[in-house]
Amino acid sequence: MSGEERPRIKHDWYQTDQDVVVSVLAKSLPADAVSVTINDASLSVTARLSSGNEYNLELDLLHPVRPADSSWRVLSSKIEVKLRKAEAHRWSTLEGSGGPPTMKSAADALPSPYSKTPAAPGPRNWDAIAADIARREAEENPEGEEAVNQLFQKIYADGSDEVKKAMAKSFTESGGTVLSTNWGDIGAKKTDVKSPDGMEFKKWNE
Repeated sequence: MSGEERPRIKHDWYQTDQDVVVSVLAKSLPADAVSVTINDASLSVTARLSSGNEYNLELDLLHPVRPADSSWRVLSSKIEVKLRKAEAHRWSTLEGSGGPPTMKSAADALPSPYSKTPAAPGPRNWDAIAADIARREAEENPEGEEAVNQLFQKIYADGSDEVKKAMAKSFTESGGTVLSTNWGDIGAKKTDVKSPDGMEFKKWNE
C-alpha cells in the first residue's frame, strides 16, 4: 500500500431548535493541535493526531449558520462544534447546498427510510438499539443533557415516519414536557403540557 492512509475517525451530529452540534470522535487531543473554521455555510476541522498524521473534515452545511454565535471545544473524548442556526428550522441532514430553509425543505425534514416499502414497518429491534447506545456511551462517556440528547437523536434517526412525527408533535405541543413515539395516540389530539409531580403549569398571563 502506497501513500499515507487518511486517519479513520468518525463524526456525528444532532440538533436542537437553535443549534447543530457536530462531534468528531478523536480522543485525547491537546487544544493547540486542533483548528476549527466556521463559515456561513461550511465547517472545517483540522487536527494533528498523536500518530503524527493530520485529520481533516470539510463539510458543506445544509443551511446557513451564524459563525459569530457558534463555538467549539476540545474534550477528552472528542472535538465538539456547536453551530448556531441562522433560522430555527429542523435540518433533515447535516450536509447540503448551504441555502436557507424553504417551505418544501421544512416539509421534507422527516424523510422516510421505508419510502420504497408499501407495507408498514415492523417493530424496531430496541434491544439492539439500546446495546448500540450503551457501546457508544462507553466510548464517548457523555454526561447529563448530552447523553439524553444522543439517546433521543438515535431513536429519532432509526424511527419510522410516524415515530418521527409523534416525537416532533408531542415535544412541540407540550412545550418540551412530553416526548412520545406513538403516533396513533399523539396524532389524534393535541399534547398537553405535563408538569413535574408537585408542580402546576401556568401561563404568564394568568
